[in-house]
Amino acid sequence: MDTLYISSHPDDFRSLLPLIAAEFCPSPPRIVHEDPPAEVARSRPALVLAGSGGTVLTGANAVSWYLAAAGNRTGSDKKQESQVWQWLSFAENELMPVACALQQSSKAELLRVLKALDETLVLRTFLVGEGVTLADIAVAVAALLPFKYVSTHLKSLVNVTRWYNTCVNQTQFLKVLGKISLCEKMVPVTPKPSAAVNATATALPYCIVANCLLQQKKAKPEKKELDVITYNIPTPPGEKKDVLSPLPDSYSPQYVEAAWYSWWEKQGFFKPEYGRKNVSEPNPRGVFMMCIPPPNVTGSLHLGHALTNAIQDCLTRWHRMRGETTLWNPGCDHAGIATQVVVEKKLMRERKMTRHDLGRGNFIQEVWKWKNEKGDRIYHQLKKLGSSLDWDRACFTMDDKLSYAVQEAFIRMHEEGVIYRSKRLVNWSCTLNSAISDIEVDKKELARRTLLPVPGYKEKVEFGVLVSFSYKVEGSDEEVVVATTRIETMLGDTAVAVHPNDSRYQHLKGKMVVHPFCDRKMPIVFDDFVDMNFGTGAVKITPAHDHNDYEVGERHKLPFINILDENGLLINVPPPFLGMKRFEARKAVLQALKDLGQFKEVKDNPMVVPVCSRSKDIVEPLLKPQWYVDCREMGKQAADVVRNGELKIIPDHHLKTWFNWMDNIRDWCISRQLWWGHRIPAYFVTVNDPSVKPGEDVDGHYWVSGRSEEEAREKAAKRFNVTADKISLRQDEDVLDTWFSSGIFPFSIFGWPTEDLRVFYPGTLLETGHDILFFWVARMVMMGLKLTGKLPFKEVYLHAVVRDTHGRKMSKSLGNVIDPLDVITGISLEGLHAQLTDSNLDPLEIEKARQGQKSDYPSGIPECGTDALRFALCAYTSQGRDINLDVNRILGYRHFCNKLWNAVKFAMRTLGEGFVPWEKAQLCGSESVSDRWILSRLSAAVALCDSGFQAYDFPAITTAIYNFWLYELCDIYLVMNSHISDICRQTLYTCLEVGLRLLSPLMPFVTEELFQRLPRRLAQDSTSSICVTPYPETSEVSRVFGLFQIFISRCVTRDCFISVSGYLQCIDSDTAALVQTYGLQIQTLSYSQAIYPVVGGDSTIPQGCAVAIASDKCTVHLMLKGLIDLEKEVTKLTAKKGELEKQMEKMNEKMAKNDYKEKVPVKVQEADAEKLRQNETELQKVNEAIENFRKMM
Repeated sequence: MDTLYISSHPDDFRSLLPLIAAEFCPSPPRIVHEDPPAEVARSRPALVLAGSGGTVLTGANAVSWYLAAAGNRTGSDKKQESQVWQWLSFAENELMPVACALQQSSKAELLRVLKALDETLVLRTFLVGEGVTLADIAVAVAALLPFKYVSTHLKSLVNVTRWYNTCVNQTQFLKVLGKISLCEKMVPVTPKPSAAVNATATALPYCIVANCLLQQKKAKPEKKELDVITYNIPTPPGEKKDVLSPLPDSYSPQYVEAAWYSWWEKQGFFKPEYGRKNVSEPNPRGVFMMCIPPPNVTGSLHLGHALTNAIQDCLTRWHRMRGETTLWNPGCDHAGIATQVVVEKKLMRERKMTRHDLGRGNFIQEVWKWKNEKGDRIYHQLKKLGSSLDWDRACFTMDDKLSYAVQEAFIRMHEEGVIYRSKRLVNWSCTLNSAISDIEVDKKELARRTLLPVPGYKEKVEFGVLVSFSYKVEGSDEEVVVATTRIETMLGDTAVAVHPNDSRYQHLKGKMVVHPFCDRKMPIVFDDFVDMNFGTGAVKITPAHDHNDYEVGERHKLPFINILDENGLLINVPPPFLGMKRFEARKAVLQALKDLGQFKEVKDNPMVVPVCSRSKDIVEPLLKPQWYVDCREMGKQAADVVRNGELKIIPDHHLKTWFNWMDNIRDWCISRQLWWGHRIPAYFVTVNDPSVKPGEDVDGHYWVSGRSEEEAREKAAKRFNVTADKISLRQDEDVLDTWFSSGIFPFSIFGWPTEDLRVFYPGTLLETGHDILFFWVARMVMMGLKLTGKLPFKEVYLHAVVRDTHGRKMSKSLGNVIDPLDVITGISLEGLHAQLTDSNLDPLEIEKARQGQKSDYPSGIPECGTDALRFALCAYTSQGRDINLDVNRILGYRHFCNKLWNAVKFAMRTLGEGFVPWEKAQLCGSESVSDRWILSRLSAAVALCDSGFQAYDFPAITTAIYNFWLYELCDIYLVMNSHISDICRQTLYTCLEVGLRLLSPLMPFVTEELFQRLPRRLAQDSTSSICVTPYPETSEVSRVFGLFQIFISRCVTRDCFISVSGYLQCIDSDTAALVQTYGLQIQTLSYSQAIYPVVGGDSTIPQGCAVAIASDKCTVHLMLKGLIDLEKEVTKLTAKKGELEKQMEKMNEKMAKNDYKEKVPVKVQEADAEKLRQNETELQKVNEAIENFRKMM
């Protein structure tokens, strides 16, 4: 019998749900009201299944589903099962939180949720189907507290009340709950001290007790919770959000981000046509066009996508606000391999079928069906990020328009001879039965012998070893010792190579070695590629299974013996190896060499193992006839346009990589052995005429391309000078590499080659990650120049790669891959763990990932909101090539949003109800010095933002905006002007309105929410949204510079909250006079006891002052002596100095090693150099601080 460990509390939702579900079971479990043994499970409810080796289910939903399924209460088909799951989620995530809440405001929310339920039940007796299901059990139990304890006009909800009474009077409910009667009067519940709460715990419902305790926790200032306020005013999608109701007391992302996006979209703000009659009409402001790097249709957002879209959307919104004709074009990639794998797994899971069981046509239909059901998920996620894309122009790379462009591109390039047929080595995945691109090959670095899992093998396979063995020289007792990391490939060896200058082997010129397992005689060849100093200086050559050996084979015209078929089974080898799996043959060959006495040794060997990112299979170099693009001329053109300045790559440190790739480019394999994708429009020709000899697959002469089979037949008949009826055609089964269709994306989306490209092609900018500089950016440049004669864009901006806070690459197995939506909405640690359970990781990897999550996010991830995430990602882009993302910093920007929120609320109260702003921002001549100063700071912020956007310097933009709002407007101007004049109100309004427009591209939601509450400058100003108002320009606000830069001195003391005397050393008497005049303001802002202007030298300034430079005309000396423990500060800094010097010494030792440049990856070298530079800067600052403190002692 199964055993159910459950809580005994009468109102615990988590216990009641499985208890009632158990009553519907034909064989109910044994109920135990206590904690399960620690070795069984850590929490209740827990269900221990009998006769299953101790299998345990935990969690209310999982246990209840299992029990309900046994009683046929989870729906009669897949559709009903899905509906039941939806109601489970509704009960847990929507109904339970408001049903358990104590606040008065939550009663309205509870009523709203129950009204929605009431409408659903108008024509239904039960929630799903015609009988009680787990959906009814879950929702009824979630509604238990309101019906038992709270009077919230529930009787007015006729349908809910009818349904609820029907449920709770079922026999199974009565056994668990007893008789339930509807509450007539609310039970008074008041939070009390914890002792009182504990004393009444048995009398009050479980959730109410928990909530009382939660309220007490919230009361502690050090545990302040983030406010969650929701927008509850009914607003149909596309309609404008209510902006007449008062703003909530504090910022809440859920409230702020509600309803705006659908309104923006419906108003057409994101379309280039907005505000103009025709996009083709010249716009004096210019045109900005950028296409999105099309995400995979199978994908879901990760933080890399979030960074890409945060930057791209900021740029797009900025250009739009500048009045340019702006288009950010969305699209999605068909992701050949990834999509085919997903659908194949789905077929096997649901129907126990392979794609071959269905056939090509039916399988393609299944993929389209999946795409139409699931493929737009990533679009919804992009909208959640606020991405202002023109969705009416969204493209899919398998759409008819784009597919025609792909076909046309192939045919044109094939007819020119740029695309050709050849048999060469490719990256082969035996699991996928397809060639894969370099970007789909993960390089797994091994330091020593390592066992790795390989698909299709029960036992792990050994890698990271070097096996040495010998070949006998023909006609002598001499032998040549060679070594390999892939011993099974020796079955395909056709030569041994040595260096021409190696004296040890000069006597073997013209000699042969004998293969031990067949009668093959192999030449000893002399080639410069051999390293004389590695091993014995002799190398085995396997031309058909190694890229270097392939080139040696070409040079010396060696035989190419392929020993692997497409499934990784051995062919063209002698028994007993014939038909073996490749890694089983590895063991067999090793043993056979030992038996012959030709094995020498095995030793650890650092190596890089190529792993297929899709299937996790070990990638094999395999000889296959494929289609290739001749990239030599196109690569030269792509290099030249960058060298001559036609195309600009930013940052310029990527130029070295660009030129290295373009100047040494290899031809591009574009064949993929898949069914999903653009089938190659090439046909193999068979001529039914004895005068024409049969052709071979690798002979390009026997291949023709065509837009149809009829066109291809006509081409073939003309080529072979026969009539069309003598031509038989076989279309290539392969599809094109996904990067081929991506390479023409910038012009295929506009209808090339049939439609006019003049308005939006060439584009303005391509923004993406530097990791696809070659795979996508270079190919777009090459194919754009080849097929249109124009560059696809004028500039390329490459952003950094996102890593975790420790600098590690994002990896599911490390548990550090974060869905940006989890950062936006928040997620518990348990929720993060649950995502791992749904992944494809093995149990050991899941446990490792769980530990990583627990370490990095012990309390889960707090709700940060979209605006804070976008702002943080833009602020982070200054960290060189990689971004080490700390979620706590994102949370800090959520607090910035709250500061912004409160500042605008305070300022609007200050402006007053009847405030009317002037028609335009201008100086009237009566502004106070503080008014002129804040306007000068605003002007400076506008200038910094403008130059920052021009230079793609996003940290400069975020810093300028952050400093203006937080340190200048809030901390200084609002503090100085407690008694505000009419002119001051106009200045304040200018700061708010311009400041929000400055921030809008980065934080679109909170700025829209606040902007909508501001009065407009002109009555006829009908600008409905901040996202289409002009971006601020320096001409809008007067730039006033003055002495009040010395407010900086406040920074020296504000963190300490100590009051000191300040000596302002002025360069001349005029500056000193200004200090004297405005001494009161300076004293107030710097928290100083007194301010003393000093002209000339230091003689009148007492010892023991800290020094800060305020401007070129004034130096601030703050008297800190006696207020801080100078010796203690020096001791702390000296210890810090010692730590930094140790770190630098270690780093310098590491970088000074002879093999550092050769063995350490370039990215690691760059990270080391950056770390050393940071340490040097920090050490310099520490030394300066120590020196300053010693001067005060």
